[in-house]
Amino acid sequence: MGSLQEIDFDDKGPKVLSPSTLAHVVLRTGNFKKMVDFYLDFLGGTVSYGNDFISFITYDDEHHRIAIIGTPDTGPKSYTSSGLEHIAFTFPSLSALLLAYRQRKARGISPVWCVNHGPTTSIYYKDPDGNMLETQVDNFDTVKAAKDFMNSQYFAENPIGTDFDAEELIQKIKDGVPDAELKERVETGPRALPDLSVM
Repeated sequence: MGSLQEIDFDDKGPKVLSPSTLAHVVLRTGNFKKMVDFYLDFLGGTVSYGNDFISFITYDDEHHRIAIIGTPDTGPKSYTSSGLEHIAFTFPSLSALLLAYRQRKARGISPVWCVNHGPTTSIYYKDPDGNMLETQVDNFDTVKAAKDFMNSQYFAENPIGTDFDAEELIQKIKDGVPDAELKERVETGPRALPDLSVM
C-alpha cells in the first residue's frame, strides 16, 4: 500500500482491503473482578489501564488484547444462542503449549477439552462466564501444508479431531518422542462435536 497521496479512494478493488491484524476482543460481564483475575492468570497478562468497571489486558507488545467491561445487569451466557464460539491463542511450540497448560493447572485453571484437530493441537478452557478459549500450536510448518491436510480425505471424514491426554503428551516429550510425531493426528474416523456445555 502506498502513501496516502498514492491511494485511489475511488478504486473499488477486487475485494475489500484486509486488516493488518486482529487487534483485540472485548467481553461484557456481570462478574468483573473474577473475569479480570482469570484473564490475568490465563494469559500471564498485565493491566494496561483499569478501573472499577473496565480493564484493558495485554500479554505482548499490543496495548491491549482483551478488554473486560463490567455491567452488573449482564445475564448468564446461553449455550443455545448465536454468538462467538471461542477465542484462540497460538503458542510457538508443543512444549510451550503444554507448559502453559501445567502452569494454568497449578493455578486452578483446568481444560475442558484436549484435541488434535489436524492443523493444530489444541487445549480448550472456559472462563468464569463460560466463554470458550482455545490454546493451540500449529501442527504443520507451513500454511500450505495445513491447507493440504484440511483438503484431505481424513479431514473431510473428521473435521473435529482426535482427543488426547495432555499429561500423556508431556510424558512422551520427556521420553524423547519427536514433536513431529506427537503432532500427527491419530485417525479415528468420523465423530460429532462434543457437548462442551456440560463441561
